[in-house]
Amino acid sequence: MNNIMNVLIQISRYGIITAGMALIMISGGIDLSVGYAVGFCACVFAWFSLHTALPWFVVGFITLGVGAGIGFFNGLLVTRVGLVPFIVTLAAMKILGGGMLLITGGMPITFKSELSWLGYGRAGPVPIPVIIMFLVIFLFSIFAKYTEAGRGLYAVGNNERAAILSGVNSKNLKCLSYVITSTLCAIVGIIVAGNLGTADQSMGIGYEMDVIAAVVIGGVAMSGGEGHVWGALIGASIMGILRNAFILLGISSYWQSIVIGAVILAAMTVDIIRGKKRE
Repeated sequence: MNNIMNVLIQISRYGIITAGMALIMISGGIDLSVGYAVGFCACVFAWFSLHTALPWFVVGFITLGVGAGIGFFNGLLVTRVGLVPFIVTLAAMKILGGGMLLITGGMPITFKSELSWLGYGRAGPVPIPVIIMFLVIFLFSIFAKYTEAGRGLYAVGNNERAAILSGVNSKNLKCLSYVITSTLCAIVGIIVAGNLGTADQSMGIGYEMDVIAAVVIGGVAMSGGEGHVWGALIGASIMGILRNAFILLGISSYWQSIVIGAVILAAMTVDIIRGKKRE
């Protein structure tokens, strides 16, 4: 049971973000900046907790607002300016990376906050981050399947022009998916920083590959218009179990990236084959 909880805690750090990334990829987009958004929001949370006397809930709202602002900026450039999501979010990575260095000055920020409980707290035997992950996956699964906005994202991913002609506001929906994802990154930033009691410029880096891999393995099509939010949780679980198995079996961690990469390639190949069969 202890090992299962450790795996779930590891999964939760990027499993929460997979709900938002699934929405983005269902709409036909991608966000490479999620890892840096986690780190930047963690640094913002730590800085305000250490250097201001603001109540913990105000610091929390500021951090969530910063996260939402990152997503709005990305979404605005993609939908209103018409830039390619890959380029926009790649540039956002560099901007957020520089922002983390400016906030931290290249040194870790050690702090204390009542909101840190989200990172290390437990409800009985279950860690709070795990509860948040399942709650987020559940809520956004319902959002994607049963709401007009969620179904609109599928329509946009399948055929954006046809969706627009059907009355779907594709620009607002795509922008919304980026805002949701970056807000979830802010939540993860609070969780990770709160768990460690510190934040630095390296925090969150690499999460983007884990998140994208989990979503792809979970069955969301890279071309958009297909997949389920809960499938991303399955993908994240597969990755977490694989990593844990390497540790339990005493296999070198150097093989982890190779195996995860092979799994991603396999999932992509299956996705392409299914797409060709539908055609």
